[in-house]
Amino acid sequence: MIINVDNILLVSSILLVLSVLFAKTSSRFGVPALLLFLGIGMIAGSDGPGGINFDNPKLAQFIGAFSLCFILFSGGLDTKRHDVQRVIWPGILLSSAGVLITCTLVGVFVYMVTDFSFLEGLLLGAIVSSTDAAAVFSILRSKGVGLKGRLRPLLELESGSNDPMAYVLTLIFLFLITNPDKSAAHLAMLFVKQMVLGTVIGIAMGKVMQFIINRIKLDADGLYSVLLMALMLLTFSGTDYMDGNGFLAVYLAAFVLGNSDFIHKRSLTKHFDGWAWLMQIVLFITLGLQVFPSQLGPQIGAGLMISLFLILLARPISIFLVLWPFRFNLRSKLFISWVGLRGAVPIVFATYPLTMGLPHANIIFNLVFFITVTSVSIQGTTVPLAAKILKLSIPGDTRKKTILDRELADKVRSLLDEITISPEFPCVGKPIVDLKLPHNVLVVMIKRERQFLIPDGSTVLQAGDKMMIMADDKESIQRFYSCLNPNAAPTATS
Repeated sequence: MIINVDNILLVSSILLVLSVLFAKTSSRFGVPALLLFLGIGMIAGSDGPGGINFDNPKLAQFIGAFSLCFILFSGGLDTKRHDVQRVIWPGILLSSAGVLITCTLVGVFVYMVTDFSFLEGLLLGAIVSSTDAAAVFSILRSKGVGLKGRLRPLLELESGSNDPMAYVLTLIFLFLITNPDKSAAHLAMLFVKQMVLGTVIGIAMGKVMQFIINRIKLDADGLYSVLLMALMLLTFSGTDYMDGNGFLAVYLAAFVLGNSDFIHKRSLTKHFDGWAWLMQIVLFITLGLQVFPSQLGPQIGAGLMISLFLILLARPISIFLVLWPFRFNLRSKLFISWVGLRGAVPIVFATYPLTMGLPHANIIFNLVFFITVTSVSIQGTTVPLAAKILKLSIPGDTRKKTILDRELADKVRSLLDEITISPEFPCVGKPIVDLKLPHNVLVVMIKRERQFLIPDGSTVLQAGDKMMIMADDKESIQRFYSCLNPNAAPTATS
């Protein structure tokens, strides 16, 4: 089948509907959605019954980078600072030194068991050195399994922050292969520039995003999501244009924004969560279309050896070396080693050699695809079992939540109080988002004269407003009141 303007919407909508339906079914059987999305793409491709002729690495690379922006941005918005603080140093080391160790071990092994050059082996190692925990946590949620201690935040931090390091290593080895005469100092400068610019621009853009969203007054609420999407893409493209790490900048900008107060925070976070799911489906189907199953046969032997080495040796060695200074017991290290899933990112990075026309580019792409599928098939389907065997799982809450539960899960508390805004309060005339209110207090309703308002971050407080709030305890109410009027003590009416 040839895709053109007459049938592209029909084909795309059919593939999306099938992907969503299969993703719902997959949770019952513990099959990662990643495998299903890739499978749909392969079935729809030129070697499958769908017969869609798609062989465009540049377009696949563009779709991959575009999709990863949404996926990383959504992940950054959902990453909580108080969770990350407990595992900040082991997480940073896993996403940097851990990736480097894995890359080196795999690169040396590939050089030994294939006819690749040493640099080509390191390139393959760099491409498959980052992890993807999205499938892992979807399985844990579907099975109602939680993880003890600091395991969950550590895995989330690692999976959200190790892609930039793998991206830089991939660029470095591509550069070395195509420019063998460049010095080590030049490569060091490239690495530092990528990481420093990505970090600085990402943190700065996160603060800029918060400032713009809170200060601009848009007539339609729907435009806020459009604005935030444009700022996200500007962060990536602008950083990339200055030779910085755009993926790192996007993730850090979202992390800074997500841990700040801004207008329509809940709705915008959910909006980007939906976009992230859509981009995952589009990305996996596109990569599935780019794969030709008939070409995978000759790489099965080498791919299986590399995949098993990565799962059983390279990943565990890197985990044990990096986590050696920290207080993680043997069972925790073994579990973290087993959750080293390879996802869509390595396949996206594998399109870079294709677009540059390297001699073994097709072999590298097919090997990376095979390694990813093998990793997800073997590890992804056994994560809950591994957690139980290692005695690291705790029962999850599988009860269905009502709409109110889902909306207020992070905010609904045990105490109810009412506070009247007096004319002398400094908060009069200010929007709620600017007051830096405690996160464990929820403003349920505001009574203004004879009207009842459901407030959001842009609601401007007026003298005489009566605020109904819910909080954890009296201390939280005290802190809330101090934000409204630092010079007085609250009087509870509940």
